[in-house]
Amino acid sequence: MQPVPLHSLSELERASLQEIALYQLQEKLFSFLLIAGPKGSKSIRQKLESFSKEKKDCSPQTFGIPLFQVIANDRAYKQLQEEVKKSRRLCLEVEATVTRFRAERQKSNDSVLGHCGVVSATLQITSAPSQGAMSVDSITDLSDNTSKLLEALQLSHPHELDPRRTLGKKKMLSLNPITWQVPRIVERCCKHIETHGKYTVAFVLLLSSIFKLREEFDRGLDVFLDEHQSVHDVAALLKEFLRDMPDSLIPRELYAAFLSTASMEGPVQLATLQLLLFLLPPCHSDTLHRLLQFLSKVARHAESSWGPDGQEIPGNKMTVSNLATIFGPNILQKEKPGEKDAGAMNFEDSSAIILVLQRLIEYYQTLFMVSPEMQLDILRRLFQTDPDVIDYLLRRKHGAAGGHLTAWGQSFPAATLTTLLASD
Repeated sequence: MQPVPLHSLSELERASLQEIALYQLQEKLFSFLLIAGPKGSKSIRQKLESFSKEKKDCSPQTFGIPLFQVIANDRAYKQLQEEVKKSRRLCLEVEATVTRFRAERQKSNDSVLGHCGVVSATLQITSAPSQGAMSVDSITDLSDNTSKLLEALQLSHPHELDPRRTLGKKKMLSLNPITWQVPRIVERCCKHIETHGKYTVAFVLLLSSIFKLREEFDRGLDVFLDEHQSVHDVAALLKEFLRDMPDSLIPRELYAAFLSTASMEGPVQLATLQLLLFLLPPCHSDTLHRLLQFLSKVARHAESSWGPDGQEIPGNKMTVSNLATIFGPNILQKEKPGEKDAGAMNFEDSSAIILVLQRLIEYYQTLFMVSPEMQLDILRRLFQTDPDVIDYLLRRKHGAAGGHLTAWGQSFPAATLTTLLASD
């Protein structure tokens, strides 16, 4: 086996990895991770699981709602857009059929007038099999109501697009990698700044008006960010989105654990941070990964450089330390937005947050990889809880590895490794 990206694991494997990471942290490093929730009734594991469960419906589409709900809204919008495209294709088919029929009828009228009555009897217009069939009483009715028909097709969409129908239902965990879960607003803000703001000096320090952009995202509009949008506004919008999340990007239940790694050094610090990252729900983990990737790209242009013609290209001054100072308090939050002490932070916590986020930015590529040893631990655990899925998971890895899997320093066929796991 080779190290693999965290997001390449199946949903079932990621759930098992969470359990393993929590066990290792509790047993070896952080006994305080066993602390209960505010009322003493929830373990941290239960709290993390609750992040992916259905919650009260919220009217905003993006800001101030749980991250999983933002992603669900994005998916519903994407499905709606796909349905609109299908409807438009159907409309074009209808228009083409009407045009063709009119041409044929005119040709028929010019040649044989006596056959017009036969032509106007019934028209059956059939779309693609998945769209079903549609008919009208006569071509005259269709022609007169074309605009209304097209409008109805463009506005209609199936009821199952409502994201609430898919939330809160008990389902089996998938054996395949789950969809990359990064909100549209995060992806577009990061991409915009990577494209237009790499060389902008101190781009996140200017506070500009972002009310219009925020309102458009919250209304569920398809907001496109291009060169006409200020990099400062987009950066401030991204910070505001992270700040207003009711469940912060790094859950508050892990706040103390993450901060405690600031006092560690070297491999121990990185190993602990990696286990803590493995605890995050997939949507939080994937979004954090994308954000750290973005911050790392921006930091590469902090220093001035020289172009091919010998001209100096000024740096953006956004070092890893500066980025950690600016974004850290929005990623690691102790209090919920709006609470009495929200935003208040002592010097020790502030310094620890900056240091921790620096490490995350510097080593994010390594931290979000799953080692071969951890993959084997996952397989061992699943062999105890879900033995029927082992063959499928090994075949998937078997194909990716070109025929054999490496374990304990040796190469084994997938079937042999299954036997070894059973006897281990």
